[in-house]
Amino acid sequence: MLSFRLSLEPILLLGAMPVDLSWMRERYEELRAQGLDWNPPTLEAANEPRCVIDGKEMIMLSANNYLNLTTHPKVVEAAIDATMKYGAGSGSVRAIAGTMDIHLEAERICAEFKEVESSLIFSAGYTANVGLIPSLVRGPEDVIISDELNHGSIIDGVRLTKASKAVYPHNDMGALERVLQENQDSERKLIITDGVFSMDGDIAPLDEIANLAEEFGAMTFVDDCHGEGVLGDGRGIVSHFGLQGKVTFEIGSFSKALGVQGGIVAGSDEVRTHALNHSRSWLLSGSQPPGVAAAQKAAIEVLMNEPGHVSRLWENTSFFRKELVSMGFDTGVSETPIIPVMCGESSKAKALSEELRKEGVMVGAIVFPMVSRDKARVRTQMSAGLSREDIDSVLSAFDRCGRRLGLI
Repeated sequence: MLSFRLSLEPILLLGAMPVDLSWMRERYEELRAQGLDWNPPTLEAANEPRCVIDGKEMIMLSANNYLNLTTHPKVVEAAIDATMKYGAGSGSVRAIAGTMDIHLEAERICAEFKEVESSLIFSAGYTANVGLIPSLVRGPEDVIISDELNHGSIIDGVRLTKASKAVYPHNDMGALERVLQENQDSERKLIITDGVFSMDGDIAPLDEIANLAEEFGAMTFVDDCHGEGVLGDGRGIVSHFGLQGKVTFEIGSFSKALGVQGGIVAGSDEVRTHALNHSRSWLLSGSQPPGVAAAQKAAIEVLMNEPGHVSRLWENTSFFRKELVSMGFDTGVSETPIIPVMCGESSKAKALSEELRKEGVMVGAIVFPMVSRDKARVRTQMSAGLSREDIDSVLSAFDRCGRRLGLI
């Protein structure tokens, strides 16, 4: 009988040279010298309006948790119950043996909520964009037309294609029309825009985009990850403009206002079938845990049955923005719970962020190259879970820090 023995001693290859990874260190040092390296803070409890970060109690103004659903009892209980019933994982990719009835239930209620025929849930909004966009075009005979301030996941998805590409100035409908005219002979035309732009908090004129798309025979693709749970009574930007049935591809996220995790492609039955068969990021990704799928379903049910979360979010947003402006801060072109405080120079944005964190307010500085050199800002994000006392404390901190730094 043959026998085998596994040696646990390290295998030494004579003459082998270690791989030179010094370029990694050099690249990191370049980032650090410019102050562009990431050093994520550590949360030591749930991501709530008041939370503990690196050992200090903070008021959270940097989360996408707009409706404070991450700790909603119905969402948490659904995740626990499904985990006990189905197990911790799904055991396969969705396309082979990882689709459970709870996944289909989440997609069914998602489509009902979005007022479309069908939806397909991805592992994240990022994977929805990078998986779907390349499947919608072929080569240079097709054209993708994209807003200049679209999210990085859209940019990555577009880069994966061989289609012709055009970029129009931010929310400039005259420029978009000219680009469509210049490319009217393209076989497939795909217009892509964010719904709510994540750096400035402004909204795409989706009604005008849809009209131009209809005129020129183009497909429309909107990434509404920051609009779901916020606009259109929570249904998103398509509902906000009353455009149901007029937007070809609606991309969403469970990871923001809905408080869970995952991406959404919503549209017609044809869209779902196409995405299921041609989006490699869906076909080749592990199925989401059943507890996540159950929490997704529960989060939408909460949003449908408890409209007070959305109304509180907008009450907090309106009050906070009005008070910041009255103090003398510049909040840019924000129309949503994403409220930037414009600082101009990157050094001032970093200083304001650091001072606010010392005061117990968690915010992030957005600096070059994420934005242009003269448009650095501190980005704040409102939550329905913030009390008026919380917001008053934040406003007092902004007043003190803004005066110390000469911003007001």
